[in-house]
Formats: sequence, structure tokens, C-alpha cells
Amino acid sequence: MKILILGAAGQISSMLTNELRNKTDHSIVLYARNGLKRLTTIYDSREVIFDGDFKDKDKLIDAMKDVDLVYINDMGDDVSTKTIIDTMHNAGVRRVIAASVLGIYDEVPGAFGEWNKRMIGGSPRMRSQIESARMLENSNLDYTLLRLTWLYNQGGNTKYLITQKGEPFKGAQVTRQAVTQLIMDIIEEKSAKYHQTSLGVGEPGTDWAKPSFY
Repeated sequence: MKILILGAAGQISSMLTNELRNKTDHSIVLYARNGLKRLTTIYDSREVIFDGDFKDKDKLIDAMKDVDLVYINDMGDDVSTKTIIDTMHNAGVRRVIAASVLGIYDEVPGAFGEWNKRMIGGSPRMRSQIESARMLENSNLDYTLLRLTWLYNQGGNTKYLITQKGEPFKGAQVTRQAVTQLIMDIIEEKSAKYHQTSLGVGEPGTDWAKPSFY
């Protein structure tokens, strides 16, 4: 499999790259702004770096050549999301996993939902996340949308809890390590169970009024 990681310099993208390197034989295309300065390859036979912006359609077309799956690390700019979706259609790439945020459907209940709204609810970035998710869900692509709760790092903690679209969101926090594990599990899933799904991603046992680190 050939996997394109858009936003490859991000923390989750970096963890995902290392997991793909160490646990699979998949080819990896790393795409980021100033990517040639910020990223390095380890296995030149199966890794390539593209230096580009999400709005650069020509560069995206080049990066998507023979790609089987795209991972989008950030959907906080809906203009970029539209360009990526259009380019996937043009390149004939159907499978995409995209990281979004909790609250895009007003699906977070209780005190935590109120806290989350105060923190990010009315921001321009949140409006872009909502529009990006809407475009992806209407794209006819084989998408998996990940609505991530508040993120932190904890080595070895790969526990995640999934809720489906239409269900109340669960979990005030989740590790980037757990999100990386989930993405790996989705990539390696042979069936279509994750296709055209929107998954809430939290950590079991963290149904609190706010994350522990706030």
C-alpha cells in the first residue's frame, strides 16, 4: 500500500510515520510545508518527501500518484480541504482518513460539552472544521472522519474509545499515541467497516467536565 500523509510534520503524523516504518512495508509519501527542511527519510526505497501547501493542487496531484490512501492531519482550513478533495477525485484516489475535532455536530453532552463550546465553539477554525467535515461527508470518497477530543502525550497509552455519528461523544481527553494506534488499526482493516464513517475518539474512563491537564 502507498500512503500519503498530508501535514507530515505534525505530532500524530510523525508518530504514524514511525509506526508505518517499523510495523509495515507500506510506501510513505510525506507532505508538509517546508517538508524538505522539517522532515527526513529513513528508508529511501519506500519514502519520499514533498514540500508543499494544501492549496497547491499541482503539487498535490504529483504527491497522489499511485497512492492508495490519504491521511489528512488537519482540517482547520476548509479551502484547503476542498482542494484536497478535488485533487483526490482528479487523481482517482478514493480512501481518506481525516483528523477533525469534537463538537462539529454539537454532539458533546453535559458539563464537558459546555466547557468545550466555551473553549473552541465559536472560533473561525471551528467553523472551518464543520465545513470541512460537511464537504468530506458529501464527497463520495471512502472517508473515515476522526473527531478527536483534547489531545495529550503519554508513551505506551494506546487506549481509545469510539462513538459513532449520532451518539453522544465520550471522553474528555485521549493520547496522540492512542489516535495513532487507531489510524494504524483503520489502515490495516481489510473490510469496509470504517468506510464513510464519522468516529468520535476519546479515552475510556475520562468522562469528565474537562481534560485532566486543564
